[in-house]
Amino acid sequence: MTDSTYNLNGGFKPTTKRFADLNGPDFFPTPAWATHALIDNESFSGEIWESACGNGAMSRVLEHASRSVISSDLYDRGYGDSGIDFLQAKRRADNIVTNPPYNAAEGFVRSGVSQAKHKFALLLRLAFLEGANRANTIFSQCPPSRVWVFSERITFYPAGAVQQGSGTTAYAWFVWDKDAPSGTELKWFKPGYKHRFN
Repeated sequence: MTDSTYNLNGGFKPTTKRFADLNGPDFFPTPAWATHALIDNESFSGEIWESACGNGAMSRVLEHASRSVISSDLYDRGYGDSGIDFLQAKRRADNIVTNPPYNAAEGFVRSGVSQAKHKFALLLRLAFLEGANRANTIFSQCPPSRVWVFSERITFYPAGAVQQGSGTTAYAWFVWDKDAPSGTELKWFKPGYKHRFN
């Protein structure tokens, strides 16, 4: 029997290894260890706005790290304030940290760079670095200060799914830091976060 989650919109996507949320919009909770990797290596001063909080997976890690966290999402998934469209919001925050819907990543960059006072961090596919359009817009006009590449692969599952195997897609945290000098620094997380926090 064919797995329908790999045939969305008629396209066969065996390399994504992401289980689709067939009951609604793009929603893949972030494994806790991926957020721990960020906060272990980036310091944040002031509150953090998790602007696509989903079921609170990332917010809970940020809160546990003694951060003041504002959580919101466009959809009601039982956590934070719902009905908040980050792409239209006028709210500003000291820092913004989130895993945006894949199909809205570029919009999140444009909004986040202007709405974050200090740091803005997005969990994105490493392949986000590619593309002529992004090279001519995002990366020429407002390149990230740091790109933290994961040494271990992240696999995203819908809430409650049995977790097994490993993903085939490379991810990284893209960090825009208003206090950093110009230029982009490429860095790597040390292996071990997946084992320590899973």
